[in-house]
Amino acid sequence: MSDPTFLDQLCEKPFNLDPGACAWVEQTFARLDEDAKIGQVFVLMSREFDDAHVDEIAQFQPGGLTRFCSGGFEDERAMVQRLQTAAAVPLLVSADLEGSLMSLPFGTEVPNPLALAAVDDAEATRAVGTITAQEARAVGINWSFTPVLDINAAFQSAIVATRSFGDDIERISRHAGAMIDALQANGIAATAKHWPGEGYDDRDQHLVMTVNPLSLDEWRASFGRLYSTAIEQGIKSIMSAHIAFPAYAAQFEDPSDTLAVHRPATLSKLLNQRLLREEMGFNGLVVSDATLMAGLTEVSPRSEHLPEIIESGCDVILFSPDVQADFATLKQALADGRLSHARLDEAVLRVLALKASLGLHQPASTPALPDPSAARALAQSITQRVPTLVKDVQGLLPLDASKHRRIYLYGGSRVSPMTGAQEMILAQLLEEEGFDVQVHDPAQPGLGQWAQSDLVLYAFAEETLLTRERIFFDWARTTGFFLSAMERPWHHVPCAMISFGYPYYLYDAPRMPCMINAYMATDGAQRAVVECLMGRSPFNQTSPVDPFCGQDIARF
Repeated sequence: MSDPTFLDQLCEKPFNLDPGACAWVEQTFARLDEDAKIGQVFVLMSREFDDAHVDEIAQFQPGGLTRFCSGGFEDERAMVQRLQTAAAVPLLVSADLEGSLMSLPFGTEVPNPLALAAVDDAEATRAVGTITAQEARAVGINWSFTPVLDINAAFQSAIVATRSFGDDIERISRHAGAMIDALQANGIAATAKHWPGEGYDDRDQHLVMTVNPLSLDEWRASFGRLYSTAIEQGIKSIMSAHIAFPAYAAQFEDPSDTLAVHRPATLSKLLNQRLLREEMGFNGLVVSDATLMAGLTEVSPRSEHLPEIIESGCDVILFSPDVQADFATLKQALADGRLSHARLDEAVLRVLALKASLGLHQPASTPALPDPSAARALAQSITQRVPTLVKDVQGLLPLDASKHRRIYLYGGSRVSPMTGAQEMILAQLLEEEGFDVQVHDPAQPGLGQWAQSDLVLYAFAEETLLTRERIFFDWARTTGFFLSAMERPWHHVPCAMISFGYPYYLYDAPRMPCMINAYMATDGAQRAVVECLMGRSPFNQTSPVDPFCGQDIARF
């Protein structure tokens, strides 16, 4: 250990280790050779259930795994236990617990961040965070890459969209704080992301390095406040992203050196060490964003930037396409000096300290799955408060099966970030209310196909998507014909649009007379919207973002 005082520092906030935990960190670190230390700074992807996967993980001995759950509760729980049993040092087991379609497949359907921001009840957010944390801990997950502290500033961003708590700093901080409390009170380390702040660049880091364009004063009043509050609260980890912050870097680099001032945070000692650690006082663990993303891979080859990630202040490398090649890269970097032994040691100690702060150094049984019926009832009661009526200039609502019996429905499928398109249950729910629903077939296009209907309904379910540059109302794809893409039925038939995800469709359809945002595409969200459509439950009237996209004409 190059600095004997470093361990004392780690025992303080946010890890708050007692003497026994500190001793475990010190003793565990002392028995790790160089190869084992390299393993500890990797978090690998885990999807499989077979023996070969267990053997691969046991051989490499990473610091942790991100478990992409696809099985039932018992199968997932058993697999995580097998992986932990095979580990020489207890594993961090992480997941993106972001709610809605990003929920655990065996878990309770809970609202995503933007839906919670629409409800704007911090206690509801705390309740959702508690459900999520308890279900995750029951399967063996102990680390969540949430909450998202990004700001919905660039409305065309498909990667922020529904993952953020909106566009108001106080609201974001309030709900992020409730989520941090709930996760960490229930044994899940929380992670603030995406450092140094996303939302003013409408591109996707999965496809390109993005840029935080704010001035220093603007950043300190927004992202600086959000991260400072989370650090003061005791958040245990922060995700350093493939985002450049030129206004900060230009204080220390030649401003005319475009490449230098546009280093992504993942590779920036200025952002990770000087700003985050020294200026803001963060003493927790810094994890890189996924290293397979083009926001990093477009900058430099993996053999070059992999050791830079650790040397620049990240403590964990997230994901590896080839663990043996990555191991060899870090091994060589230690030998040739591109990665210092001192920096690797610091990273490993922080990984061990995070593990100790979660009690992984002590024998403990995995908690049982909480009562699913109680969790479902609570989550659905919160979901029912989500649907937001943006406008209804025709006075359409509530719907009446005697007046609006024949519904012509455009859309009807939901798009999941991981599983692709799936059918929605909206048409079925409306038919159960006594409506006749005709679902438009884009493969059979024509003009005026809606003319004999009593209501034309557009329904889309596109939440935040990965590796998609834009979400927008694609008239041509929706209708299937370029001429029908130019039809606007609302002068002849009442019309409404429901978004079960992206909240900015009025940018492409500003004169749509009735607009409802539900922010999430779960079955529960669809049921909640129907309850509101029928007048049995009130619509939410508060939007967490500007659904009019700055267009006054969209209000009419």
